[in-house]
Amino acid sequence: MTMNAITNWEEVPLFDSEEAEAAFWAENRADLRLMESAVAASGDAESITITLRMDPRMLARIKRLARSRYLNYQSMIKQWLSERLEQELRER
Repeated sequence: MTMNAITNWEEVPLFDSEEAEAAFWAENRADLRLMESAVAASGDAESITITLRMDPRMLARIKRLARSRYLNYQSMIKQWLSERLEQELRER
């Protein structure tokens, strides 16, 4: 089942019941970029800087892919890590 990605908070309707909200979120999900922007805007998110060494060709490919998706390559890498972490935790 493919879920619709919500890319703007204005796409989320006002709900008249919890059942209506549950039905909406059963078919839709917030896009990770939307969630990241909400966290960044809240100012509560704390982050640390790390150094990650990788093959220059791999980095070039990642940057090219990110550009094709209109993403910053670092954000895309964080998205991938977040998705994989959630997958690993679900499989436990």
